[in-house]
Amino acid sequence: MSAYVIVDIDIRDPEGYEEYKKLASSTVGTYGGTYVTRGGRTEVLEGSWKPNRIVILKFESIKQAKAWLESEEYREPRAMRHRTARTNMIVTEGVPE
Repeated sequence: MSAYVIVDIDIRDPEGYEEYKKLASSTVGTYGGTYVTRGGRTEVLEGSWKPNRIVILKFESIKQAKAWLESEEYREPRAMRHRTARTNMIVTEGVPE
């Protein structure tokens, strides 16, 4: 079953974050992931959530999403993200296709 990684990102160092994006992109594809959205315009429809920058990644499964997150290839980009932004991240299963 497909899985979606959803990240709310508050960028603290824009220049450093641009470098992170360059490094992170190739690691996503290596693990079969694709970007669904990457920082596009958001609009709150209900509630009080005020997201900053939303990124949604699609993977084949939660297992594959976790493999990407914990991979050697993503180790340094992940550390860069932690240095340049504050993030909240979840993974959720999609509906059966």
